[in-house]
Amino acid sequence: MKMTTVIDATDTIMGRLASGIAKRLLMGEHIVVVNAERAVIVGRKEEILKSYKQTYDRGHRYMGPFYPRMPHLIFKRTVRGMLPRQTAKGKGALQHLLVHLGVPEQLKDAKLEVPEEFRADVIKQKVVRLEDISKFLGWVPVK
Repeated sequence: MKMTTVIDATDTIMGRLASGIAKRLLMGEHIVVVNAERAVIVGRKEEILKSYKQTYDRGHRYMGPFYPRMPHLIFKRTVRGMLPRQTAKGKGALQHLLVHLGVPEQLKDAKLEVPEEFRADVIKQKVVRLEDISKFLGWVPVK
């Protein structure tokens, strides 16, 4: 059985974390990401929201392309874009990724890996949480 790594995405830069996860998935590692809604994107809020809205509106209701609104699915699609999905290795790698909103009950006691090299604390720029982008696109969090 493969070892599963649990990564906490709180206050990490989404693109940098996604690229690191994609590399590890291609090496055959199983990864679970928790607190995906707390990942951040660096930049001006207006520009980021405008960009995501244009991308989301590009899709057709019935014919696609279908873009996600939920934060954990946006995160998973970001990782998917960094994998070679045309190869068998890339297709299999995405199946070894689980992304969760918050921390599920079965992972409460698990040791969380907090990658310091992807933290947004060191960057002195404006950031937008993935949760805010999702709410702007129409996602309603369930309590």
